[in-house]
Amino acid sequence: MVTVVFMVLVVVFPHVVCNAHNVMCAANDLVHVPHEWHQPGEILIGGIVSYIYYLVPGVDFKKPPSQEQIDVPLVVTKFYQHILALVFAVHEINKNPKLLPNITIGFHIYDSYYDAGITYRTTLGLLFQSHRFVPNYKCGTEGNLMGVVGGLDSDTSSHMSDILGLYKIPQFSYGSFQRVINEQTDLPSFYRMVPNEELQYQGIIHLLLHFGWKWVGIMILDDDNGEHFLKTLEPMFSQSGICSAFTNRAPDEMRFQNLAEMNDYILNSIQGFRKTKANAVLIYGKTAIIRWLAAILWWKKLLPLSDLQYEEYMTPGKVWITTAQIDFAFFVLQRTWDVQMFHGAISFTVHSNEHLGFQNFIQFINPSSSTEDGFIKDFWEQAFDCFLQDFDESCTGEERLESLPGPFFEMSMTGHSYSIYNSVYAVAHALHRISTSESKDKTMKNKGGIDHLNVEPWQLHSWLQRISFNNCAADEIMFNKHGELSSGFDITSLATFPNNSYARVKVGRLDPQDLKRDVLSINEERIEWHRDLTQVNGIYDYPLSDQVPPFSLCNENCLPGYSRKVIEGEKFCCYICAPCPEGMFSSKKDMDYCINCPGDHIPNKGQDKCIPKTHNFLTFDEPLGITLGSLAVLFSLMTAMVLGIFIKHRDTPIVKANNRSLTYFLLSSLFLCFLSALLFIGKPQKGTCLLRQTAFGVILSIAISSVLAKTITVIVAFMASQPGNIFRKWVGKRLAYSLVLVCSLPQFVICVIWLCTSPPFPDLDTNSLNGEIIVECNEGSLFMFYCVLGYMGIMATISFSMAFLARRLPDSFNEAKFITFSMLVFCSVWLSFVPTYLSTKGKYMVAVEIFSILASSAGLLGCIFSPKCYIIILRPELNKREQLIRRKQ
Repeated sequence: MVTVVFMVLVVVFPHVVCNAHNVMCAANDLVHVPHEWHQPGEILIGGIVSYIYYLVPGVDFKKPPSQEQIDVPLVVTKFYQHILALVFAVHEINKNPKLLPNITIGFHIYDSYYDAGITYRTTLGLLFQSHRFVPNYKCGTEGNLMGVVGGLDSDTSSHMSDILGLYKIPQFSYGSFQRVINEQTDLPSFYRMVPNEELQYQGIIHLLLHFGWKWVGIMILDDDNGEHFLKTLEPMFSQSGICSAFTNRAPDEMRFQNLAEMNDYILNSIQGFRKTKANAVLIYGKTAIIRWLAAILWWKKLLPLSDLQYEEYMTPGKVWITTAQIDFAFFVLQRTWDVQMFHGAISFTVHSNEHLGFQNFIQFINPSSSTEDGFIKDFWEQAFDCFLQDFDESCTGEERLESLPGPFFEMSMTGHSYSIYNSVYAVAHALHRISTSESKDKTMKNKGGIDHLNVEPWQLHSWLQRISFNNCAADEIMFNKHGELSSGFDITSLATFPNNSYARVKVGRLDPQDLKRDVLSINEERIEWHRDLTQVNGIYDYPLSDQVPPFSLCNENCLPGYSRKVIEGEKFCCYICAPCPEGMFSSKKDMDYCINCPGDHIPNKGQDKCIPKTHNFLTFDEPLGITLGSLAVLFSLMTAMVLGIFIKHRDTPIVKANNRSLTYFLLSSLFLCFLSALLFIGKPQKGTCLLRQTAFGVILSIAISSVLAKTITVIVAFMASQPGNIFRKWVGKRLAYSLVLVCSLPQFVICVIWLCTSPPFPDLDTNSLNGEIIVECNEGSLFMFYCVLGYMGIMATISFSMAFLARRLPDSFNEAKFITFSMLVFCSVWLSFVPTYLSTKGKYMVAVEIFSILASSAGLLGCIFSPKCYIIILRPELNKREQLIRRKQ
């Protein structure tokens, strides 16, 4: 078990094992760094890669540390491609007759061994190369160093820039996003072959929002870079409605007191992954964090767990989201580790394009192809698990790089290798611009080329800062004002295979320069999600299809018709779903609050959308409209029939005794009054709205005026019957007509003023009735409307009073008593009309007014004319002059 533990520590954090076992990494004290690849040239491109971890045996103090033999290199075989990319770029440029003709470019590549001391040592070695290392002295015939490519991480890049910045030598970091700029110079020498990291932060937010992942786990290395990542991303999460479900800080150095403490830490991490509802986990850091994550997920296989316990610690599939600094690279000791756990992982990678020439180049790489390659021996032996010397398991030389699984080597150019390739071309193009510039002194040209003795590295900066060229893959290469590559990121998905290999599938692009589309474009159909992920549909779980992304939420989405309600004490991403209040709706998932529909719409039954409100107005085809319309027609016909009877019997005493002309006026006005009720039925139009209240008010005022005139006529006639009475001269038709005209004229004037100042108009009332729009006639001026009603009330009151006083005058055909009763009915109807009218809405308000018009008019018709019709039709013997005289006597 101890051996296995040591192996796990080695493959995860090899640089820490020295401390754990009381040994030291003494590579800093070496006089000669064993791994390098040097090809001479007139112009030299330096390179410092991060490829090998070095382990040294314990110090026994029997000999100086500088004499210790370093024979345990641990190779990240996948990163050997970084070296090949630099070599390939140099070879391709040397073969190009149009780029730096007659100039040979050389290279010198070292390894940083992930160690600060060695990084400083190798950087100085590039500057002052010799078989004897003498700092600050150039020895031998080494070519001019015009640029250095490196390093992979921010620490290595920073250590290199400490030295290269002093000499203003261009440095091209191919993996570091942190800015390392020498502020003491106006011409910074540090260039990042990666885009601005702020773009990656934006891409992370866009990606999470694209898939609706609002509950996300975060895994970082426990270092300053990881804390900076959290500090930057957490506010962006809050602004975008995203929450971090947990933050797992993977230790940069694993220090445990005993094996039990390590077991507890790993099992707690596994339980954290298992219990969380977050299916999306964001990983930030170095490539080492992937090996650490793999160790956590693989470690449980070594524990003495029962089947039940093993099921308890089974880690479900996750969508691992990795940043561009991370690569899925394992040590050879991890050959048997299962990479299926990373199936469906989504990665941000530095943009790259396929280069067929590079694939053809690396296919012919083997230990015998280059004797100067100081890296290939360890790579070949560890990659193919064989030996290049005469051992039992010696290499055959027929091994093929394409046979290696993805975690150990990739044939297609990775993003980091692409950055290295572009770095070499950037230096070459800058030199080419200098060599072809007409403004340069002729002494700088030598046989159509460039004299390397007269060009200093610092002269390249002014050209690099404004350089723009297209590489062989047709990508434009240029730097922004911060010395960062003006480019974007590729979004790739990992598809794993049973043989522990994988393939990267480009599924999207993050491009800030593409203004015509969104910054993030992604093709979901190309993503194959982890096989363990399921999506909940009600109470059923079903396997996730390739086209449906998994959920990563604290709880299920609130469906339309519900809104989110925050749970006290929990993050805002954790909530309960509350139904929308009455009258409100939510049409999308996870709405923070329900909203009101537009004025002419109402929520449907499910409260997930708005539907148009029904129009509320009294129509001719509904029972209420049919009933009131039929009554209006029936009463108008009855009025016409009564008028016909009175015209037919116009010469009879009972018709002549009660002012025949006023009777015709009254019956005609009642006829029109009944018909005016039909104006209130049907959808309000501009014409009907103008006529409704005004026509009914004027006509009913004429009817009341006629009633009042009949009453006054009776009184005047009685008083005129006395000898010498002054009222004798008023008896006649002129008095009746004058009374009708004088009493009706004010109402007519009121209606004219109403129509001229603020006439009624069709209107929609969307607020009075829930779920309905009242189509009504807006009265325009309520004051004028109540003036019309008030005047009718005054006239009715006067008529009632006069009739009440005249009800007992001696006359066989005295109408005063019938007028008294009819006006009592009339006043009762309209007094009850006002509160009823104000307490109803919509078509029922109209129905109340129609009923009031019909009832009051029917009261006048029935109470005044039914006794007379009874005598005329059923008791004609009473309708005689003799009967009239007898009754008077």
